[in-house]
Amino acid sequence: MVHEQHIIPKIKDRTAVIGIIGLGYVGLPLVIRFGEEGFRTIGFDVDDSKVQRLNSSESYIKHIPSETIKRLRDNNTFNATSDYAKLREVDGILICVPTPLNNTREPDVSYIETTSDEIARYLRKGQLIALESTTYPGTTREILLPKLEKKGLTVGRDFFLVFSPEREDPGNPTYSTKNIPKVVGGITPACTEAGKTLYEQIVDRVIAVSAPEIAEFAKLLENIFRSVNIALVNELKMLADKMGVDIWEVIEAASSKPFGFMPFYPGPGLGGHCIPIDPFYLSWKARELNFNTHFIELAGEVNTAMPEYVVSKIADALNQEGKSLKNARILIMGVAYKKDTDDIRESPGVEIIDILKNKGAEVDYHDPHIPAFSGMRRYPHLAMKRVELTEATLKQYDCAVVITNHSVYDYTWIVKNSKLVVDTRNATAHIKNSKIVKA
Repeated sequence: MVHEQHIIPKIKDRTAVIGIIGLGYVGLPLVIRFGEEGFRTIGFDVDDSKVQRLNSSESYIKHIPSETIKRLRDNNTFNATSDYAKLREVDGILICVPTPLNNTREPDVSYIETTSDEIARYLRKGQLIALESTTYPGTTREILLPKLEKKGLTVGRDFFLVFSPEREDPGNPTYSTKNIPKVVGGITPACTEAGKTLYEQIVDRVIAVSAPEIAEFAKLLENIFRSVNIALVNELKMLADKMGVDIWEVIEAASSKPFGFMPFYPGPGLGGHCIPIDPFYLSWKARELNFNTHFIELAGEVNTAMPEYVVSKIADALNQEGKSLKNARILIMGVAYKKDTDDIRESPGVEIIDILKNKGAEVDYHDPHIPAFSGMRRYPHLAMKRVELTEATLKQYDCAVVITNHSVYDYTWIVKNSKLVVDTRNATAHIKNSKIVKA
């Protein structure tokens, strides 16, 4: 019997059990969507503290309420585990593990490899495996497929393998897992059909493509498009600053054109798991083919230089006030990489803190969504707790630096009570005050 003939009915009648490996910003929303559609799910994570918190109905992601986890737990449709032997119990396996860069800015696919080894160990006939982690074109076919075929099972007949890139946007009030279209590309047409059927149960629109490499490349194109355009506007921001021109007003004026222009906005650097990392997966793969990706490399140079640029603007602003950066007291406002979230991954705010400290400044931070942080991959030496944001607190600092423009901040009040404000997000656009320096 061709196993496609019974996995698809199991998916359609909601009797398929779904296993999701990696319970972070991508995996946990998928758990919730499958649970909302009546599927029983098992979540896998190597972090036992996450497993324990989820099994106690507690969320550790700000935009996912604990009540949502509790509802799934009360309905007996979800449990979390670190025991990969339970992969035998599931029909569909979704891989949502990190794909960082190593110290030389090359792809680190070790999490995918380790996870693939665990899946291969417990693989049985009829299972569908979907890789969601962003990676370079060829990963699904070159890394996962050989590991899974070692048991003598045939892809497209005995098991099904697809790539379907995550498109999560934490904290987005308009787009969520359900209404963001899903791209799916399988090793064989039967794989694609099985993957398409699975995702059709939880998202409004599924786009089937001819191969996993198409889906892998599409995800990178999405983020490279953003990276290059952000780099362009960051570079123009620095030029506009030298010319005494307000780049934010320039962007607003250009945005009045109803065709042929899409606004991108400058900032203190790139954050999150996608844009600072994903483009380098493709540039690394290109080097294997003796091909230079000039736009990607140049965009990376511009964007990674932005934290240093912000620090130079802070130093210049302090100098105008007759103060040195060394021993200056600086308050960083917002360390989440994105407005109104608690996501600190690859945050430029943390890098700016590190640079400032290395230059001798005394640095504290406030973020309404992040009470403390420590043990980060790039900055394991940093361990900080936020200070309270009060009138007395603000007046203690030589400079307040707006890194993340959280909605809860009262910028008029912040400017009023600060000696100096360096604004990297144009959050103070509505305020006319000589204390404000744009960066």
